Amino acid sequence: MKLQPTLDPQEQHALLMRGTEEVLPETELLERLRRCAREGRPLRVKQGFDPTAPDIHLGHTVGLRKLRQFQDLGHQVVLIVGDYTGMVGDPSGRSKTRPQLSEGEVEAHARTYLEQFYRVLERDPAPPRLPVEVHRNGEWFSRMTFMDVLRLAAQYTVARILERDDFAKRFQDSQPISLHELFYPLMQGYDSVAIRADIELGGTEQKFNLLVGRVFQELHGQAPQIVMTVPILPGLDGVQRMSKSLGNYIGVTDAPADMFGKVMSIPDTLMPLFWRLVTDADDGELARVEAELRDPAENPMGVKKRLGGRLVTMYHGAAAAERARRDFEAQFSRHEIPEDLPVWQVSGGGEMGIKDLLVRSGLAKSGSEAWRAVDQGAVSIDQVKIGDRGYRQRLGAPFVLRLGRRMIRVEPLAH
Repeated sequence: MKLQPTLDPQEQHALLMRGTEEVLPETELLERLRRCAREGRPLRVKQGFDPTAPDIHLGHTVGLRKLRQFQDLGHQVVLIVGDYTGMVGDPSGRSKTRPQLSEGEVEAHARTYLEQFYRVLERDPAPPRLPVEVHRNGEWFSRMTFMDVLRLAAQYTVARILERDDFAKRFQDSQPISLHELFYPLMQGYDSVAIRADIELGGTEQKFNLLVGRVFQELHGQAPQIVMTVPILPGLDGVQRMSKSLGNYIGVTDAPADMFGKVMSIPDTLMPLFWRLVTDADDGELARVEAELRDPAENPMGVKKRLGGRLVTMYHGAAAAERARRDFEAQFSRHEIPEDLPVWQVSGGGEMGIKDLLVRSGLAKSGSEAWRAVDQGAVSIDQVKIGDRGYRQRLGAPFVLRLGRRMIRVEPLAH
């Protein structure tokens, strides 16, 4: 399809540079935009996602939102679902080897990823926007022979691989580095060759892998891709990156009340960054947010509520956002319990341990998450904090079970 840009290359360049951390080589982006405009073809803009967990979170959407800008400008977004790289595990930023996932686990996660991508990108856009092109890198890696793998490995040296900060630190600290981890950057780099990428997008910790793609493309006679990195979104703790494994995330499929409540726990100092990276706020609105946060007469809770409302509206709609805000205010401002709590009915009589209550009700996804919440004082029953792992609750009467900002009404099953 011929490119029908809505903006000229200079305007596109100005828009695309906003919110990026680094573009390498920076001067090539504008030239590539101009060349594609002359040739009447869209840029091929790639980002890869390894389905190592079932859902995507707001940290993933920082790159997806940049991809949406490219899509809106009429360029071709190419998503790589790393069904093969996912079984290796990206070592970027890791201090130890990732546990390897099975093919079945990766496939199950990939299905949820494919659905959730379209909460940010457009599945069936109207021209000049193009549908997203999706590939699993098993399309090319599954066809490789062992000789093909040896040829791929011969195109990069161990010395260059060990230049990576994470590998170098682990080597220096005598931490094990499995041989299969060394293949990860090579596999990601070859993805760019397979789909002939013009641009590859990734978080700042991905820079080494993205540059490998440039090397491989040159070796295969292709124009080397432009590398574009975006900032890493911190998690709810304000310290470490947002991650499902760390439990400090806001998932794009979180229930409206959960999403709104989690936003309220973000440190005040991170408000400008979250507004900039995960919303469509323009420069004027961002300036007002920062001014409000600097004003000692203003309460930062107002900024957080607006952010919570914006995010819930983006992923669930305006009505859900208004309901989530009212419930939050009822629960935390006036210390009331929302009327429309979800209900979990259990057989009356007997007792149940606090871990089983949290897991079976769905408030905790695992026993380890339940224990962690109890230890951190995040669990209560009828607004009484439960800090004892040995606590058992009688099931003969209704009660409200709470983990953090999530609550559920537990009622005896009617006979």
